[in-house]
Amino acid sequence: MPNIKFEDLLGSGAHFGHVTRKWNPNYKPYILMEKNGVHIINLDETIRNLNKALDFISTKAKNKGEFLFVGTKKQARDIVQQEADRCSMFYVVERWLGGTLTNFSTIKKSIKRLNLLEKEGSRIYENQTKKEIQMLNRERIKLSDQHRGIKDMRRLPDAIIIVDANLEVTAVKEASVLGIPIIAIVDSNTDPNPIQYPIPANDDSIRTIQLIMKVIADQILESSGKKSEETPVVEAKTEETPVVEAKTEETPVVEAK
Repeated sequence: MPNIKFEDLLGSGAHFGHVTRKWNPNYKPYILMEKNGVHIINLDETIRNLNKALDFISTKAKNKGEFLFVGTKKQARDIVQQEADRCSMFYVVERWLGGTLTNFSTIKKSIKRLNLLEKEGSRIYENQTKKEIQMLNRERIKLSDQHRGIKDMRRLPDAIIIVDANLEVTAVKEASVLGIPIIAIVDSNTDPNPIQYPIPANDDSIRTIQLIMKVIADQILESSGKKSEETPVVEAKTEETPVVEAKTEETPVVEAK
């Protein structure tokens, strides 16, 4: 049974927030303490909120819901694409195109154009000069880069899953306008209020992103019936679990972000 334990999150550095001057006051419920000018995120809140998000994802996936993963920051791209592919969902890992959700009808036309350009033996290439064919190939490559993760998305997603809601502010705004639920990893510099299912954690840590995206993809697979395993459970801290400690001489250095 896949799960994330408190120790897993602690080991990944999920508890390291940003320097205190960068914090968003609305993030206060998720902060455990401040040490050496850095906010320490309460991992019990991470676990509680992740479990809420997994319950929601499970309900949607059981009803054939579709999810759009979004992660355009360098350290998230490969992970987001990998986990979205693994659970057969859609993704955006390059620049978010304004209107991807709010102007989806235009996006669909662009994808239709891409499909035409990619179709083997397409009549669009007939009777074209060499220069015109080169221009069509450049257009095909550009559209492919823009839409590769959503090329097969026929309708708006039932929810979007975001790494770094602060960075993906346009995606958050578009989803909010359309009433599409948002699940997002939120760091201490982020306002969690626009997010229906905020997961407080270090959104700059590759290991943390990997842990959370993997358990989300596992949940989608299991609840959609594509994998016969038990529902992933995130285990809360027990008395034996290590306490989140701020930086000392013996503990790992808390780097300012």
